[in-house]
Amino acid sequence: MELEFRDLPSAQSDAFAVCKDKAKEVAENLSDPAVRLHRSQAFCGCVLKSYWQEISRQHRCSWEIRTPPISLDLPDEATFSLARTAGIAAAVFPVLHAGYLISSIYTAMLPEKIRSELGAYYTPPALAERLMDMVTEAGFDWERGRILDPACGGGAFLAHAALRMLKSFNKVDPAFVLRNITTRLNGFEIDPFAAWLSQVLLEAALIDICCAADKRFSDVVQTGNALTIPIDDRRPFDLVVGNPPYGKITLPAPQRHLYKRSLYGHANLYGVFTDLAIRWVRPGGIIGYVTPTSFLGGQYFKALRSLLQSEAPPLKMDFIAERKGVFEDVLQETMLSVYRRADKKRRAVTVEFLRPNGNEKPVSIQKVGRFALPANDEDPWFLPRDSEDVALLKRFVMLPHRLSDYGYSVNTGQLVWNRHKIQLRSEMGKECYPLIWAESVTPEGEFNFSAARRNHKPYLHVYPKQDYLITRQSCVLVQRTTSKEQKRRLIAALLPEEFIQQYGGVVVENHINMIRPSNEKPSISPDVITAILNTNALDLAFRYISGSVAVSAFELNTLPLPSPEQMEMTGRMLKGGAGREALEKAVAQIYGIGPCSLSWSPRTALSNGHEKKPCRILLPKRASTPEMSPSSLTSRTAADRVHTLKSPQNWPGVLLPGLSRSRTRLSF
Repeated sequence: MELEFRDLPSAQSDAFAVCKDKAKEVAENLSDPAVRLHRSQAFCGCVLKSYWQEISRQHRCSWEIRTPPISLDLPDEATFSLARTAGIAAAVFPVLHAGYLISSIYTAMLPEKIRSELGAYYTPPALAERLMDMVTEAGFDWERGRILDPACGGGAFLAHAALRMLKSFNKVDPAFVLRNITTRLNGFEIDPFAAWLSQVLLEAALIDICCAADKRFSDVVQTGNALTIPIDDRRPFDLVVGNPPYGKITLPAPQRHLYKRSLYGHANLYGVFTDLAIRWVRPGGIIGYVTPTSFLGGQYFKALRSLLQSEAPPLKMDFIAERKGVFEDVLQETMLSVYRRADKKRRAVTVEFLRPNGNEKPVSIQKVGRFALPANDEDPWFLPRDSEDVALLKRFVMLPHRLSDYGYSVNTGQLVWNRHKIQLRSEMGKECYPLIWAESVTPEGEFNFSAARRNHKPYLHVYPKQDYLITRQSCVLVQRTTSKEQKRRLIAALLPEEFIQQYGGVVVENHINMIRPSNEKPSISPDVITAILNTNALDLAFRYISGSVAVSAFELNTLPLPSPEQMEMTGRMLKGGAGREALEKAVAQIYGIGPCSLSWSPRTALSNGHEKKPCRILLPKRASTPEMSPSSLTSRTAADRVHTLKSPQNWPGVLLPGLSRSRTRLSF
């Protein structure tokens, strides 16, 4: 079978994929995480050993692979043969791609919890190459600069950097070149096995120059936690580059104190590693990172945004168009960013849009333009995702009004349900109140009291001294978790006063945001706030400041809203029975949005390969509808555990996107 793979190079990609799938099956059959971790490392080590032997044969080199940190024993001949076949298959690929394939076997086999703790989500070669281009454009000197990857994982960035350093020399003594690279290239890695993996793959990338110099590649990867390795101020780096781990972390008190300048609330690893990069890089030096986009908005990252603006302003940010198929098992939106450590603030950043074309081909780049960052360092960064959005974004930034200006505040639902499991009830009883889950806010923007999902129950028994859980006034409910692939990121519905009066109050679960009046008589009614939030214009504005699946209170409080006069006009339109199209058009004009912007998604078009074309929308006139009484409340059987708020067909409301005129209206 091995000769068959070698004789058919075109089959190597499929062959390696088969090996990887079988290796993952082997790992998933192991229930003990410790056993699975060791098996993952031993299997990947055997793959790497087979790969090393194959490329050594190709280069007529007799060196043995450097000693691994663990035993590479496998349980049977079949598993060993599978690992050997995978290594031979990988040797057909270019060295950078082969390294990614081998390291991806390791991460695929790891227990998910351990993989998450290690942050082992390695960077595809095409994205690593793009980030190398970006730091080159920023002025990094590959012939002289010192480089650090503080979380080097499978060695993706170190190998790319080493080859660029090698290319910068021309007809120089191989021993000198090798010595020069080893003195300027550095990596930290908390996982001893991944550190060994990085070191071997680095030597594989430089095997030609090593053979020419007749010298093994020196160790440049230090095993240890980058957050605890002392920073050497006397030898700062010219470039800190990498794909740092991400995820919430509880820092020990000394580390929390050390990194407090970039923290607000809970710590996220990639934010701490960004602070770390600023500490390691010299003044004028460059930082190039692959990170989630969540730091662009949200309250928890406001200290980090402030630190970046003051210490290392961004030069360029490339947004990755697609989530799926880029980083294995990662759903966060990601971006490539380049910063320069500087004493002087920069108020503009260049934005581009990337579309991956597989792991071997270069990414496609769509240039967008330069954008100003907010004067308040802690504010979210409004950045566009397409060149057509430039004028629109400038309009958003100019709008000064926010929810607080209209007498509203945003809070998260008070109930963390899994802390109150014993209080959940299937039937209404004494001291029970309806429990409002996120599913009660439908994608169409309607309130639909429901508890049909697994583990959900429709009522909560409220104990004495738990009155803080009860909401007794009408408010706007907004789903807290949505993804960029959804048609809408902002999904709001009014919690009707009639529903509250029927039950004397409700309990709202914490996957819902509540936009509540701060006083008894807000200047704008909640139904107007709901209608505005459910427009395409506000959804587009939210996408500019959101970098995660969360819809946070901080971001909702930051959304630019129309002026008081424009809000009053919207209220009059609602009372007069204006339809969805008329409302959308009116709000679009407020925000300076054309019909094409409302009907076309730049991310979707780019990812699908479609070219944007001019569009024209004709909005039909609609006669006004006489004002009617509020909608009535009806309930279904207890077995269904669903209660629906309905509106009469002739009651004034706003038609919602994607729904026919005859079917439903937004109920106020």
